[in-house]
Amino acid sequence: MRFLLLYALLLKATLTSFSGLSSLPVVRNDLVVTRQMITDRQLNTAVAVARMTPGPLGLYLVNVGYFAAGVPGAAAGFLAMITPAFLILPLLIFIGSRADHPSARRVIRAVILGAAGLLLSATLPLAQDALRSPLSWAVMLASLVVLVRTRIDTAWVILGSALVGLIAFAITGT
Repeated sequence: MRFLLLYALLLKATLTSFSGLSSLPVVRNDLVVTRQMITDRQLNTAVAVARMTPGPLGLYLVNVGYFAAGVPGAAAGFLAMITPAFLILPLLIFIGSRADHPSARRVIRAVILGAAGLLLSATLPLAQDALRSPLSWAVMLASLVVLVRTRIDTAWVILGSALVGLIAFAITGT
């Protein structure tokens, strides 16, 4: 039963999002806040691991499923991630010819802005969990500046942040 519930919750998250991490608010609300199946720390870890590995951003759902229910949960996350891809084919046939209509473009823009707001609302509690020391704040601010001011790929920023964390751990032991 837990497999089906987890699949349904993660499928709801993927069906109500437009790209990988835009499902994060739904996942956090369902699995962290409402059902306490995982913690904010586990959700942070799932997202970080997915960002460091190649593949789609939505791959974090497999990690979330694993944290919630082990290997069967990872399978539920994978199935929830790929199900919309199979559902989109008939939708593309139906909507494909109507996508250039001005009303359709306005709806798409509105949905993207709404998804951005939801993503921000989920990011703030996760940041509260992750930003616990002056070093973590410094790494976050430096990463933000690098990402905004340069064209450096996010993978390099993540790698640099991880190296700073490892060096700090080696020096302080905490």
